[in-house]
Amino acid sequence: MTVQELNAEFGASDIHFYNDSHGLVCAELNNAGSKAVIALHGAHLMSYVPKGQRDVLWMSEKSYFAVGKPIRGGIPVCWPWFGGHPSDSGMPSHGFARLADWEVIASGKHEGATFIELALTPGLIPEKFRNGDFLVKMRVGLSSKLLAALVIENTDVKELAFSAALHSYFNISEIADITVSGLDGKTFIDTLDDTVHVQKGDVNFGAETDLVYLDTEDACIIDDPGFGRKLKVAKCGSRSTVVWNPWKDKSVRMPDFGDEEYHSMVCVETTNAETDARILAPGESHTLQVIIESETQG
Repeated sequence: MTVQELNAEFGASDIHFYNDSHGLVCAELNNAGSKAVIALHGAHLMSYVPKGQRDVLWMSEKSYFAVGKPIRGGIPVCWPWFGGHPSDSGMPSHGFARLADWEVIASGKHEGATFIELALTPGLIPEKFRNGDFLVKMRVGLSSKLLAALVIENTDVKELAFSAALHSYFNISEIADITVSGLDGKTFIDTLDDTVHVQKGDVNFGAETDLVYLDTEDACIIDDPGFGRKLKVAKCGSRSTVVWNPWKDKSVRMPDFGDEEYHSMVCVETTNAETDARILAPGESHTLQVIIESETQG
């Protein structure tokens, strides 16, 4: 659909569709002075600005904004696999959902929140990725908080196995100065050397970090004294959390990531990863949901 058609069918005073500077079709949601932007490419949340605050989500200035390429930053949708493909190294990292253009299927107001719903079906992905029937929806609700829910429905006659993530990138003042709480006492895998540890206290950052926390449904708090705010990252339908920062060397190796941008971002990801991967029987569904709130200090 064209932007004009989208605005005619799904637009409203608080929902507006437009082409951004890269040519991507985006929807801007407004609610009580806060706003969010979601691109139809990848059903990708690119911005969440609470009233009177700076953006909660981080975007790389080096990101690709092109057909068949993932967007770096915001909240990418990783599905139907998280990380590398379990059996085919030639497949794209983090699945095909973030590479596809999704369809808008609903928008409006619900219990005071402005919402939009996008859908991905097999007909919207390249033939090489098709291996069964499914319906995946991305529901975004904006109120005093941001809610993003990935709903996976198995519409096939066989089981659907997957891992997934709402791979949230957060905008911070300085990685060395923040902490992430809510994971104390949780077992985690350090994927840099495949060792297993138990978290003691808050998560601090002084080097490349890629940690998968297991058996946790708890919310995390990103405490950012430089920006004078705390970001609460709550979730449902997830028993694993990933914390990531590439630090200097990996940043340099990534073409869609600025060499010094690691200072200003941290990922606290709502996932179905490792032991939390899921299998849906025919007709079953699963919802992976993140709820993000920002509290300013002082």
